[in-house]
Amino acid sequence: MPAAEHPMPPLDRLSPRRFETPAILKALALASRKLAELKGVAATIPNQGILISTLGLQEAKDSSAIENIVTTHDQLFKDDALPEDFSNAAAKEVLRYRQALRVGFELVQRSRLLTTNHVLQIQAELERNNAGLRKLPGTVLKDAAGHVVYTPPQDPKVIVASMADLERFINDDAVFDADPLIKMALIHYQFETIHPFYDGNGRTGRIVNVLYLVKEGLLDIPVLYLSRHIVRTKADYYRLLQEVRVHDAWEDWVLYLLTAVERTAGDTLETIAAIRAALMDYKHRIRDQFKFYSQDLINNLFTHPYTKIAFVERDLEVSRLTATKYLDALAEHGFLQKRKIGRTNYYVNIVLNGILTGAETKRLQSRRRHR
Repeated sequence: MPAAEHPMPPLDRLSPRRFETPAILKALALASRKLAELKGVAATIPNQGILISTLGLQEAKDSSAIENIVTTHDQLFKDDALPEDFSNAAAKEVLRYRQALRVGFELVQRSRLLTTNHVLQIQAELERNNAGLRKLPGTVLKDAAGHVVYTPPQDPKVIVASMADLERFINDDAVFDADPLIKMALIHYQFETIHPFYDGNGRTGRIVNVLYLVKEGLLDIPVLYLSRHIVRTKADYYRLLQEVRVHDAWEDWVLYLLTAVERTAGDTLETIAAIRAALMDYKHRIRDQFKFYSQDLINNLFTHPYTKIAFVERDLEVSRLTATKYLDALAEHGFLQKRKIGRTNYYVNIVLNGILTGAETKRLQSRRRHR
């Protein structure tokens, strides 16, 4: 090991009492209350897959934007529905994020653990390679001007040992007696500072955040996504990470993440409420107007912001002709908007698309008040 290299100090060397300041305890109470409310509201959606799919897409978009992988909702939803007809490199990378999140969620659900092996599988799905933990030196973190601001561990043995320490901290509650939300903030810092992979560290770390909350039972499904808050406060995010490395400023970092949890949970509550209202609105009106109404149809329309004939064929187990008839009828009555790429039709759920792009919530709420 080079003389300048030092193993990462394990998180359990910190004192849990350090995070019992009045400011942190107040922020923790607010964040915990909002998170509990979010867990309860998410459970009111009959098909949890709807939230995993739609909110997972939103998180994938925002998390990728932090790494300057930028796509529009339209590009993303098109590529989700029509990967064979609509090719966009950024959208494909964003969709891989959602798939990596699903892989991680299934692993945590089965094992009730979040291990280094799980993290490796998440990152492999995200990057579509099996490079694994870094084995070669040379990785550094630079600021916007190109100056090196931090050099993570370079020795592969240090990386492996640091990840083993982090795995123990994540899974053994006896190691550190603190609230899971405080532990999540510490885990996120440690993961990003180890920087264990050649690529995908930021996005993998943000997936680890929400999966840790699922593992701890604070959420049943992964619906709290901090990336939108981080996008809005990107300079603070990187500055505060660096302040911990340079000045041991843990308290400010923890406060930042607790505030992110509170605000993100509040935003997500509004989004879920809007999705639930839209889902019930579509359910009642489609049931009143069409004999072909079914819950499977509603699930299809709200799992895919942009759906297509093949999705309806598969989900409802009907013929292509029947699926086309259903979608065209819904488009004619204003539930969907029919669009075409080449020779392929796809159908936009107008209200859901509006919610996810931030344009529909107020209009839908007004409509519900006047029904």
